[in-house]
Amino acid sequence: MSIRVQSDAFDMGRELNDFAARVAGAGAVVSFTGITRDLGDGDLVVMEIEHYPGMTETALAAIRDQAMARFSLADAMILHRYGALAAADPIMMVATAARHRADAFAAAEFLMDYLKSRAPFWKKEVTAQGAAWVEARAEDEDALARWSPGADQG
Repeated sequence: MSIRVQSDAFDMGRELNDFAARVAGAGAVVSFTGITRDLGDGDLVVMEIEHYPGMTETALAAIRDQAMARFSLADAMILHRYGALAAADPIMMVATAARHRADAFAAAEFLMDYLKSRAPFWKKEVTAQGAAWVEARAEDEDALARWSPGADQG
């Protein structure tokens, strides 16, 4: 399945190998795996990720469909976790396959920019001092803006 939202950990290598095995004829496969970051001081106890089942999968499928239509892709995959994650846990993964590397790379960046800014996940950082929701960042909106019609996509 090309869209998965799950609480269970995943094996990056196995996921990429399984994806690549499904895309016969593609000349390029690109993947990106996001890792739960510590706050820089070893203070993160856990990152709690929440979502609304059904709504999240629908939104991710729409983002994937946009990438499939915009770039010449053989396939695209989005895998995202929810629940309590420790620092260094894989949190999400995208993979794209295309005849040519430029489409595969661009599509992976497109997916990441949309996931970072528009996917319906809510993240809470829990530290020894308490918990705080992760706020949207201007840099993420700037990255997303480059995919707007007429924008320079470099």
